[in-house]
Amino acid sequence: MNDTPLLAMLHTVPGLVTDMEARAADAVPGLRVLHYVDESLLRDTVAKGTTPRHVRRRLVNYARYAEESGAQALLVSCSSIGEAATAAQDFVSIPVLRIDTPMADLAVASGDRIGVIATVSATLGPTTRLVQAAAERHNKSPAITARKVDGAFDALRAGDRKMHDTLVLAAFLELAAECDVVVLAQASMARVVKRTQEQPGGPIVLTSPDSGMTQLSTIFPSKDS
Repeated sequence: MNDTPLLAMLHTVPGLVTDMEARAADAVPGLRVLHYVDESLLRDTVAKGTTPRHVRRRLVNYARYAEESGAQALLVSCSSIGEAATAAQDFVSIPVLRIDTPMADLAVASGDRIGVIATVSATLGPTTRLVQAAAERHNKSPAITARKVDGAFDALRAGDRKMHDTLVLAAFLELAAECDVVVLAQASMARVVKRTQEQPGGPIVLTSPDSGMTQLSTIFPSKDS
């Protein structure tokens, strides 16, 4: 019987698999990772503007698959379907983790003026509500400014990455001028604002992959601890 710890991950972007597995391995040496990839979950959520009922049903099924496969937890790497991940917890005995939960907690702990930026409403809403929930848990009342970068998603979908990056950077700089912390609801935006982090006096910039793996230590404690 294989007693090596096993984590299941659910992705909506195939390109994330390699990077996320590497991050998980860094967080928990020796961890095995079982990946589920379903692009339609994000596609249907973006089209609807919120997680449709059938997406929530399928996420529950993925949680059940993970449990039946012997995984000790399911980590959902897509922020847009994060609220469906939370709801799926009621149907399985293993933890269903959102990649952006630690990011929300860190944002609340890092400043009183928090900006949340995304290119689609389907991601902006869940991430903003997650930050609000984190603030309530910590008995804090930060000023939260949520901003959707109009036109950026359409530009990227049309293949105009330059326009996408220009719009995201402009929106980020606007938020940066009035916030202590800026939360990037979509990790794909990190490369656009990375160079601005080298400037002194700017806000703390948070992305979910950087902090999301920290919660694995509670599920898979080190053998040395």
